[in-house]
Amino acid sequence: MTDVQEVRDPELPGRLLTLERDALIPLLRSRPDADFALPTAACPGWSVRDVLAHCSAALLRVVEGRFEKGVFSPESNDRDIAERAAWPNARVVDELERGMTEAGPVIARAGGVLDMIALGEWVHAGDVREVFDAPGAYAGAGLPDALTLLVRITREKAHLPLHADLDDMDEPLRLGAAVAAGPPARYIGGAATLVRLYAGRPVNAGGYELAGAREGELNIFG
Repeated sequence: MTDVQEVRDPELPGRLLTLERDALIPLLRSRPDADFALPTAACPGWSVRDVLAHCSAALLRVVEGRFEKGVFSPESNDRDIAERAAWPNARVVDELERGMTEAGPVIARAGGVLDMIALGEWVHAGDVREVFDAPGAYAGAGLPDALTLLVRITREKAHLPLHADLDDMDEPLRLGAAVAAGPPARYIGGAATLVRLYAGRPVNAGGYELAGAREGELNIFG
């Protein structure tokens, strides 16, 4: 069974961002401006552009070390998006590319407290890919690193214990708290669907099995 690594890999979050940057940025540059106004199912009330503006702002905060009180709250996110409202779409993409390139070393030096930002950015890239019906939503080349990060984060959060048998992975995953009063919940299905559940994203009913837990209990983003 694949379990959380004993020693944190400080380069993993940056590697995840770089892998996604190399796939997502060319995709964004190939889309017409009208596509940036499309709504996202994963983030109700936000367009593709809103998601990208949120992502680029969050990464720039990491790069510049700006973590004032209330940062990453819904109100802070809305302000970040509003500050970029007059920007051309290309400028938002440029800032996002910079953030995905430069945030990795900062996250590595932070000792783990910023690792979840990298996972959140990768999930948001999946949100955008899904709107465009592009391959790799919540999957792609970064999936192994994303799963490793997900295992570690759920362990550190002492999240609900879960044993995951993945259709598209050779080894099962053990997520959540290391010590539990009873047997872990059980999941059978695809890795991308597992990511969707932990990120609170919509899933196709009947495409997986979950026992011992409700879907909402897996969400780590609140």
